[in-house]
Amino acid sequence: MKVKNGYWAAGAALLLGGAVIAHAQAPERNVWTGVYRAEQAERGKIAYAENCAACHGDTLAGIDVAPALVGPTFLNNWNNTSAGDLFSRIQSTMPLNAPGSLGGRKVADIEAYMFEANGFPAGNLALPPNAALMPNVRIVAQKPEK
Repeated sequence: MKVKNGYWAAGAALLLGGAVIAHAQAPERNVWTGVYRAEQAERGKIAYAENCAACHGDTLAGIDVAPALVGPTFLNNWNNTSAGDLFSRIQSTMPLNAPGSLGGRKVADIEAYMFEANGFPAGNLALPPNAALMPNVRIVAQKPEK
């Protein structure tokens, strides 16, 4: 029976290792390739109005000490980071009066709305409701040349 258990353990390790390698080799996408769906951004617009606009403004331009979520300053701050990094920041620190209270879907919807407001195109795939599912989605300020 020991030999059989050894084969099972080896097989499981091989499968797990293959899954990790496949995940690590996932193709990198960027915000210019359509990383959210239009209806997701529409839901995000509503969630933003309810949870974010009081501090960041109706137009995402920022108010007082709350930074802008649209435009050159935002893009410069987040350029070459992952959508997962932005998702984690939103989920763990916002809204200011109740950090961590927004669920994953709502955060993804708000992030999709922010992408739309920054002029990034919608696509066929929704932005996932979990930062771990988007490490290869890059925020790139300038549209890459083809």
